[in-house]
Amino acid sequence: MEEFKITQAGQWPRLKSIAAEIRDTNFRELLDSERAARYRLEAAGLYLDYSRNLVTDEVVELLAGLARESPLAAHREALFRGETINTTEQRPVLHTALRAAREDLQADGLGELAGKIEAQLTRVREVSERIRAGEWLGVTGKPVRDVVNLGIGGSDLGPKLACEALKEFAHERIRCHFLSNVDGEPIRSTLRGLDPETTLVIVSSKSFTTHETLLNAETAAHWFKDRLGMENPYASPHFIAVTAAPAKAMQAGIPEDRILLFEDWVGGRYSLWSSIGLTIAVTAGHENFLRMLEGARQMDIHFRSEPPVRNMPVILALLGIWYANFLDAESHAVIPYCERLAQLPSYLQQLDMESNGKSVTFSGENVSQATGPIVWGLTGTNSQHSFFQLLHQGTHLVPVDFIGIGEDGLSSPEHHRVLLANMIAQSAALMEGRKSGKLPPWRNFPGNRPSNVLLLDRLAPETFGALIALYEHKVFVQGSLWNINSFDQWGVELGKELAQRLLDDGDDARDFDGGARALLDRLRW
Repeated sequence: MEEFKITQAGQWPRLKSIAAEIRDTNFRELLDSERAARYRLEAAGLYLDYSRNLVTDEVVELLAGLARESPLAAHREALFRGETINTTEQRPVLHTALRAAREDLQADGLGELAGKIEAQLTRVREVSERIRAGEWLGVTGKPVRDVVNLGIGGSDLGPKLACEALKEFAHERIRCHFLSNVDGEPIRSTLRGLDPETTLVIVSSKSFTTHETLLNAETAAHWFKDRLGMENPYASPHFIAVTAAPAKAMQAGIPEDRILLFEDWVGGRYSLWSSIGLTIAVTAGHENFLRMLEGARQMDIHFRSEPPVRNMPVILALLGIWYANFLDAESHAVIPYCERLAQLPSYLQQLDMESNGKSVTFSGENVSQATGPIVWGLTGTNSQHSFFQLLHQGTHLVPVDFIGIGEDGLSSPEHHRVLLANMIAQSAALMEGRKSGKLPPWRNFPGNRPSNVLLLDRLAPETFGALIALYEHKVFVQGSLWNINSFDQWGVELGKELAQRLLDDGDDARDFDGGARALLDRLRW
């Protein structure tokens, strides 16, 4: 990857100079219809209003110049063409190929992947349609009614979010349950309410070595043994594996014909587009799963073809860089005004913080500027009665993404009107504030608090796919400009290694700190 130091870019000094003065600008006076018309973008069924940001036309142009001076364009082409951009693991990053048309892959020199991707999609269709049609039968001949997805991280968050978001299209008979935590209470409580004769377990693990997932799978297997007297539940039609390591799934006892594959060039947090999305196809139907892929593809096309100032992912990324690197914002809030997107902040936490929570560059040097922000959030209007006090009157600068749905077929006109009125009012209030000498200081609001408003025409498979792809590309752009590898996650490994050492030989904790040893003594393993 071409090395780039953002702090040495030609635009950096001027941006630093403007940042020192920008908070003295009264942005309330700039918010006219002309600014609103300039500071908006549309793509793939999404509408972005970014007029309430602490930027001027000069700042936007300087930030766009930063993107043009960087190797972003070359990095983007390397992503889509399947070059080895995950340099620490020596892998390409090809989640975009999963939603590409055959002609797209051929144009990028990836035609050999088309057949493999289509074969995996066909397996998703075959299995999901059999389940939905009541043709996937358990050992007693009864059709599946409950599907339990065992996974963690990307094997859980993406499918769980998608199934909830696409509730409007859900199958009337099939229920999907998601279990990720190694805490034993959730799986025991979930299984207690299910009938083993009509339950299917999907073990979703890229490596098929994930401790949490395999322990939950063992608990499910014992449940089947106890309730149905099975000798080998893994070999029964009650278990399916989705993995990039089929040999390990077969070693566990799952037959080859009940293993769905995806490739090791699909990162876990980008895997909902792959066979990991089986539960999405079960919930919403395979055709709607394909529509989700097409929505993401349309965002890919937009991202790849538009210049920085008209490119929605690039604009969002540059605004994030502006706040993190020039205005010292350390966090970013995501507030969906739709309860079906309640899982989106959690999903974006992994996508953003696991991708860009890095402190060394591609070449192993320490970074010279802040990288990924802390991502957090909650749905509106719940969040208004939780942490909006801090957003409006606190001492922290927290940029906000408000996400709304234009038309909602599952809501009622009255509810939806109130919901969207609150979203628009909160965005306006953050920027406008209120200052009056007639009010005590605690009743005044400083204003100049930035936000984006992102509208989906409707929460449909296409717009949901475009929304997720939008944030994927935003994260990629920031990683490119920060000169970090957004596609590895070595930071999750050390704690797992130490936990395994404790499990293997918990009585011998001599290598651990005194606090850890005291805790082990307290627990008396």
